[in-house]
Amino acid sequence: MRFALDQAECTEARDGVESGCGAAVCVGTVDVAGHSEERLRARISLIGRAESKLAAMKSQAVAEMARQHNAASAERAVREELQSSKRAARHDVKAAERLAALEATSEALAAGDIPQDHARLIARASSDGPIDEQALVDAAMEQNYDEFEKTLRRQQQDLSGDDGQALLDRQRQKRTARMFNNRDTGMFILSGEYDPTTGQHIAAVVADKERELWHQEDPKARRTSQQRMADALAELILEPEKGKAKGIALVLVADYDATSRELVNARFSDGSPLPMQELVRLALKADIFPAIFDAKTQNLWLGRTRRTATDAQRIALMVRDQGCIGCGTAPNRCFSHHVKFWRNDGPTDYPNLVLVCNDCHHDIHDHGFQTTQDPDTGRWKTHPPPDPYPDNGSTTWQPAHLNSVLLN
Repeated sequence: MRFALDQAECTEARDGVESGCGAAVCVGTVDVAGHSEERLRARISLIGRAESKLAAMKSQAVAEMARQHNAASAERAVREELQSSKRAARHDVKAAERLAALEATSEALAAGDIPQDHARLIARASSDGPIDEQALVDAAMEQNYDEFEKTLRRQQQDLSGDDGQALLDRQRQKRTARMFNNRDTGMFILSGEYDPTTGQHIAAVVADKERELWHQEDPKARRTSQQRMADALAELILEPEKGKAKGIALVLVADYDATSRELVNARFSDGSPLPMQELVRLALKADIFPAIFDAKTQNLWLGRTRRTATDAQRIALMVRDQGCIGCGTAPNRCFSHHVKFWRNDGPTDYPNLVLVCNDCHHDIHDHGFQTTQDPDTGRWKTHPPPDPYPDNGSTTWQPAHLNSVLLN
């Protein structure tokens, strides 16, 4: 493989990855000022493929260094030649060694057919247990990161032989947390890695506290979402007497198989798989809310009698949308949005509600994004306006007031 750095070698590759220079990676320098959205998207796509090919070249070189010498030598070379941190170098070497054993993944990455992050997910999963590599590569070519991550987790569980319980146990063993002062900023940093069950539970409790704090805020002087999360964590840890926010802490979902008369396909509200044994264990806890929803018995149609969604509606939306319909943010960090705005007489009915995060909610109210439903799958999505700045003399769309957006 060769990376063409000489501009003269890339004169014929301004709109392609390989043409004209015989290289695995060749992207000519182009002044993109004034380019149309279509051309800019094409340029971004081209660069994405080039990044994948470069990642494959780097991985091969690092893996060969480790093979000829050892992992420590490869780490030292990466740190010195790329001026990266010790942690990043170790991560690169581990990923390279894993990819070296995955022929289909390595080939797809080298061809620019899958993104680097997707390849890293496959490589990491291969160290946790059996995988169907080709099926994952095929999925990686079609799915975005969030979709692919769920596909991979589901395959891991299906191939585990124990419903994913052993994988969950290993993840629990790998839990870690760090607390330290950042010498550059003087700020205190807290970070942690948890197994999916513990992480989902922590996230749900913090999100409940965030919603409580949001309702207590002055609408004209709101905190940022990051500030609110920091304050929620601090209050939960330093002021436990206040307790966690009222509401549902964790939502678990399972299907009922009428043939076998048992629950199957256990998962969290965002679709992440969950071992059935873990579902049973969690369902016995006091702060877990197991529920079966029947549209005929649950009061999910409130009309104009209430503006905000009820707990039953929120849970039903979490199960249906599995997160923000715009960007995929976790469902417990989302707000319920009226597709037909409340101020336009939109009802607080389940079919008229969708989950959106704070940013996507602002996109809808302040930037004219539209919500549409796929007639085949029933899934909701957000789309930017076709022309947010029309120049044909038509009346331009006017955004709602910023502080009123979370009420709709």
